[in-house]
Amino acid sequence: MEYMTESTDRTPGHILCCECGVPISPNPANICVACLRSKVDISQGIPKQVSISFCKQCQRYFQPPATWIQCALESRELLALCLKKIKAPLSKVRLVDAGFVWTEPHSKRLKVKLTIQKEVMNGAILQQVFVVDYVVQPQMCGDCHRVEAKDFWKAVVQVRQKTLHKKTFYYLEQLILKYGMHQNTLRIKEIHDGLDFYYSSKQHAQKMVEFLQCTVPCRYKASQRLISQDIHSNTYNYKSTFSLEIVPVCKDNVVCLSPKLAQSLGNMNQICVCIRVTSAIHLIDPNTLQVADIDGSTFWSHPFSSLCHPKQLEEFIVMDCNIVRDLKRGAGAGMVSKKHTLGEVWVQKTSEMNTDKQYFCRTHLGHLLNPGDLVLGFDLANCNLNDEHVNKMNSDRVPDVVLIKKSYDRTKRRRRRNWKLKELAKDRENMDTDDERQYQDFLEDLEEDEAIRKNVNIYRDSTIPVESDTDDEGAPRISLAEMLEDLHISQGATGEEGESMMT
Repeated sequence: MEYMTESTDRTPGHILCCECGVPISPNPANICVACLRSKVDISQGIPKQVSISFCKQCQRYFQPPATWIQCALESRELLALCLKKIKAPLSKVRLVDAGFVWTEPHSKRLKVKLTIQKEVMNGAILQQVFVVDYVVQPQMCGDCHRVEAKDFWKAVVQVRQKTLHKKTFYYLEQLILKYGMHQNTLRIKEIHDGLDFYYSSKQHAQKMVEFLQCTVPCRYKASQRLISQDIHSNTYNYKSTFSLEIVPVCKDNVVCLSPKLAQSLGNMNQICVCIRVTSAIHLIDPNTLQVADIDGSTFWSHPFSSLCHPKQLEEFIVMDCNIVRDLKRGAGAGMVSKKHTLGEVWVQKTSEMNTDKQYFCRTHLGHLLNPGDLVLGFDLANCNLNDEHVNKMNSDRVPDVVLIKKSYDRTKRRRRRNWKLKELAKDRENMDTDDERQYQDFLEDLEEDEAIRKNVNIYRDSTIPVESDTDDEGAPRISLAEMLEDLHISQGATGEEGESMMT
């Protein structure tokens, strides 16, 4: 007798849908998927169209209650912002997946495809996919409102310098442009003795003050004024003012140090020349070439002022110049400049050429001067010096003439200058007619001092042809390697005219 072996594979049984009678696999609801979806909509209560605010000025989206955030199209940050707009309805279902559906960037529409699950009749889990349409509505944020108003500000930085020359401000302007510290300003106002920077928040003003403290020797005071208050919510509205004072010393100024300060700097002479003002005051002794750096805190502890202002510069002609090779230095002397050469010079004023009166002095410009050259300097012998430190000095230690820099033909230098600088967009008022001459002095300082040039962005001026160095008559010039190309938005990468990117 043979036994028949039954197959172990069994097919699951089917039941009929209680609604439409279609055979289906058994489920807790005993209803097919089509009938279940027709009876139950798990996306009910979730809005299919939502509005989202966007600021066109700063390219930011509004995140309630009072935050504006920067998001790129189809980024994770923008997707999270869109889901937060429907956070309350989504809490009743289980979110499985979410992603963007591509739309035209200029369509002002964002489409998000959502996949959700929810438990329905007798424990059955239903999954549904649908699209939520977000309408991008333009709305100006509060910061952009303040920028457009131009008169609204919450903090101001007042930068002042009590000098007759603006060389330090011209240098400071180039530093601000190079590091982009002017981007958060609402307005820049230029007045007679300084600049005012207006900001929409106190934090931006504090950042500017910290930048200025790192770039120029200065000190500041902060104050604030109450504008309004809400006693119910305990909130106050202040306007803050930061008054910042730069040391009253500029490049090419002659100063007289106090005896205590001169001794602490290596027993250098009290009469010194300021050769540069950066984050510190750089001084040189024209009699010994000894150099010293004075920071802001040291200056305010031992203050000194300029003996002569730039308008008192006189032109001298060099009659004789001898280089000093061996100089005996005293004990405790400080560092000596390697970029300058000590020379003994006989000079005569160009205004006194009909006389035989000459002046003898030592100078740090021995490497530049030759007989017959013109040089600018201060005549201390015939000048009324009103300084407490000079009045206490022995008259033998006060030089008759202090030479500052070699003089070149300004017209030729200006005509051959094939570079330019950028300027801040600032409101000008009470402008002095002497500003153009002071600006030309600053441009000449850039050509003569490489240390200052390193901190300034210099752009090539394509309107002026490049001349060879052999055409120069000895005046210092800036090489093409130190210049940047001034690119415009309307130009392509090859320098050809391209389509305009600004409307």
